[in-house]
Amino acid sequence: MDDFYRELIVERYKNPVYKGELDPHDFSYEDENPLCGDHIHIDVRVDEDNKVTEAAFSGHGCAISQASADLLLESIIGKSLEEVKHFSKEDVLDLLGIELGPVRLKCALLSLKVLKAGIYGVGELDEDLV
Repeated sequence: MDDFYRELIVERYKNPVYKGELDPHDFSYEDENPLCGDHIHIDVRVDEDNKVTEAAFSGHGCAISQASADLLLESIIGKSLEEVKHFSKEDVLDLLGIELGPVRLKCALLSLKVLKAGIYGVGELDEDLV
C-alpha cells in the first residue's frame, strides 16, 4: 500500500491539480520552512456561507511539501471555514498515507500551517494550532 501512496505523492508533485494563484481571493498567506527552503503560498475563495469554493497554491519545495499542499486544498473544497479550522496534522498525514520522520513532517505540515494562518489572519501561527 505504501507504494500506492508514494506514487500518488510523485504524481501530485509532478502534476498538481491546485497549483496556481487566485485573483481575487478572500484570503491569502505564505510561509516557508527555513530548514529546507520549502515555500508555500495559498489563496482561498469562499462563498457567502463561508464555504471554500476555490483554492490554489504556489511555491517550491520537495515532493512531500508540494503534494501535501495539493492534496490538502483538494480536501477543503466545499468545506466551511469552521470545518477547515479543525483539520489536523493527522488529517494531512492520512492524505499522504506514509510514515514521515521529523524533518519530512515539517515539510508535510507547511501547507496546513499556511492555510490556518490565512484563515485566522495571523502573521505567525502557533504550531499547536496545526
